[in-house]
Amino acid sequence: MRRIEDLCKEEGILRPLPLSECPVHLGERNRVNLLALGDVGMTVLIGLRLLGSDVISSIGICDIYEPNMDRLEQELNQVRYPFGIETLPSVEPVQTEALFDCDLLIFCASKGVPPIGSGGDVRMAQLAANRELAAHYGRMAGKAGYKGMVAMVSDPVDPLCKAFLDASGLLPSQIQGYGLGVMNARALYYAEKDSRFFRYRAEGRAYGPHGEDLVIADSIVDYDDSVSEELTKLTVEANMRVREMGFKPYIAPALSSAAISILLTLRGQWHYSSIYLGDQKRGAFLGIKNRMMPDGPVYEDLPLPELLFERIRQAYHNLCELG
Repeated sequence: MRRIEDLCKEEGILRPLPLSECPVHLGERNRVNLLALGDVGMTVLIGLRLLGSDVISSIGICDIYEPNMDRLEQELNQVRYPFGIETLPSVEPVQTEALFDCDLLIFCASKGVPPIGSGGDVRMAQLAANRELAAHYGRMAGKAGYKGMVAMVSDPVDPLCKAFLDASGLLPSQIQGYGLGVMNARALYYAEKDSRFFRYRAEGRAYGPHGEDLVIADSIVDYDDSVSEELTKLTVEANMRVREMGFKPYIAPALSSAAISILLTLRGQWHYSSIYLGDQKRGAFLGIKNRMMPDGPVYEDLPLPELLFERIRQAYHNLCELG
């Protein structure tokens, strides 16, 4: 049996950087800033305001189109419970120069989403355009001496985390990628519809990137490689099913991968996100079940069957090759 901790050795990484810092206030109310409010950012904002009053004090919103910020400040602050039943986090416009005046920055900026009808893995089509964007804000974070956490939501999540890390000089434990949550949710969706995949609901796991190298394991108790490969294919292609209907598939990712998973992070609970496995020269952000602890993020490291480990190892290797 092999473990996740063996991945770095497979890539010749003998001394991985430690994940030894907690950049947020666990279980307390954090100030959150959200960059870019397109379809994804706006949906994340709605989810955080409705669900995050226990761990979020306020949500700063930053967008290049100021009327959009003004509109969302009004509309979201008009989403309220009656009779003072619960106070939701306030929503406030934030200018770029104050972007890193927060405990958590949620990065939803993108230079463009492939149009409806695009073939192939549309997430990777965004890499060239968005890598420099992530690096630009990474340099800003480094210059600002940012001590908080960065939640990368823009696609492709995992390589953009690495671009931000390399440009910023931040600690690896300050950056996580939020793309795997929806892959787990999609696998659960198919597990509820087809009895062949029913074990995933209680025994399954998701690993790897938010894209074609995703690894879905039908069971960590009694792994079936062929069933897992079939469920993986359905999960990876789920976004294309929505595109075939003429819609952009952003609601489930914005809520399952981002809003819900980010809140679980702030609460110190288990969730799916990408954390850094590597040293200063080589490594990658890999999606895995993990939780934030007072001493930094920790990930689940179960003994894995060889076939499952090999699938994860290949996904990790490909991410390392992307740089």
